[in-house]
Amino acid sequence: MTDKQKYAKLKKILDDVSVYGRSIGKLYFDQSCCAPTDGLEQAGEDIAILGKQIFKLTHSKTYIQLVKELHESNEGLTDIQKKLIEHLYDDYSKTKNLSAKFAFEKDCASAKAYGDWLAAKKGNDYSLFKDTLATVIDFTRKSIELRDEKYPTLYTACIDDTEKGGSEPQLDAFFDSLKARIVPLMKKIVAEGKPIREDFLSRKCPIPVQESFSRYLLNVEGLRESALVLMTTEHPFTTNFGRQDVRVTTHYYEDMFLSNIFSTLHEGGHALFMQNEPDEFYPEHVDNHMSNAMHETISRFYENVIGRSEAFIRFVYPKLVEVAGDILSDVSERELYEGVNIARPSLIRTEADELTYCLHIAIRYELEKAFINGDITVDEIPALWNAKYKEYLGVDVPSDTEGCLQDVHWTMDFGYFPSYALGNAYGVQILRTMEKDFDVFAAVEKGELNKVRDWLKERVFSIASVSTPDEWIRAITGEGLNVKYYLDYLEEKYTKLYELK
Repeated sequence: MTDKQKYAKLKKILDDVSVYGRSIGKLYFDQSCCAPTDGLEQAGEDIAILGKQIFKLTHSKTYIQLVKELHESNEGLTDIQKKLIEHLYDDYSKTKNLSAKFAFEKDCASAKAYGDWLAAKKGNDYSLFKDTLATVIDFTRKSIELRDEKYPTLYTACIDDTEKGGSEPQLDAFFDSLKARIVPLMKKIVAEGKPIREDFLSRKCPIPVQESFSRYLLNVEGLRESALVLMTTEHPFTTNFGRQDVRVTTHYYEDMFLSNIFSTLHEGGHALFMQNEPDEFYPEHVDNHMSNAMHETISRFYENVIGRSEAFIRFVYPKLVEVAGDILSDVSERELYEGVNIARPSLIRTEADELTYCLHIAIRYELEKAFINGDITVDEIPALWNAKYKEYLGVDVPSDTEGCLQDVHWTMDFGYFPSYALGNAYGVQILRTMEKDFDVFAAVEKGELNKVRDWLKERVFSIASVSTPDEWIRAITGEGLNVKYYLDYLEEKYTKLYELK
């Protein structure tokens, strides 16, 4: 059998794996958006059972033999097909020692954790979640320990899973750089910054109006409506089942209309990535292999670099006043721009301003690194969380719902949180390269966001799923990750906004 024939045989198995994967995704979407509370456990069990079928297919003797042989010899395969084999072999290497029983129980633990997290968050009772959190952590540790490859720490494996080639020393230095310049800038704003009007930020806006404006924003971003769904959930996310079926979720609050605008822009950024990978990636099953930070680069870019820019506010202001009516009738364009860019210490990550956001991520990074590596227990998480919020942001945490229970991420795998901060830094670095080709904010001010989308499609989306993070950012910008671009951007923007000396 030739290598091309082996690949064709493997591809048939992957076609079946993809069907199960899409089915799991749709069940998860249903579980997150519209399943009744009493049905969450059943949905989780269904997901785990379908996961068993994927495990069975990807751990069969035929599948393993094909992946191993094609990893050793791939004559006649295209570059994209070779890259897929790299992905599959990496996944195989990490899961080959897991039993079907272990994988099933791990999936069940995650599904149970989601339901327990929801109950704990709504009831402000961490005790309802901590035991299942401990179970998920234990499964994560065991799954890493079963790998042939040994890592300096368990958390290093989590980082490598989410950001190939990443390490704890790299991230420690990255977050130290962020804290060194953001914390003093935040303190200076608190002490010397001019007052910014904010009374209108909490005015009530009917949810139907918010939903209508969300759809408008997704259209402005350049998404194809015929391949898009918008729904609501407790913790907004975006997923897809191929480029023709992309699902965006948000969460509406009557007294936080502007919050939803940036949530929608953020999730729309994810959706743009999903709708605009190269056509040839999809049939070869190499799509959606970008790292989490690559994805968060685009979502944070649209939410903040574009969405909170003077140019975008100038463009969207007339439409926003039109749909919001009396809510913004006495608010000027400049007041709106300043209002959506207020920087202040806060409790909730998803509502954090652009300046302090990475401090929220630093806290999560430090905690999950500690509990995965066994340096702290789940019992210590709430108190340590509260102490770090006091140290980095100067705020007191009044409840676990507004504290360590606010994010859904710890019901699943670990190592995702750093991706948000990395995405912030990548985004500004990419912006500086984009600006060499055209006047980005002149286009944004005219609402010509398709120019931004098309540049990203050609230079960013086209290589993400076939590149490591370092390969990707170097191919786009000509250098590795350089956090200085991001920090300079923040200092310039907020010094001007708050009229600091």
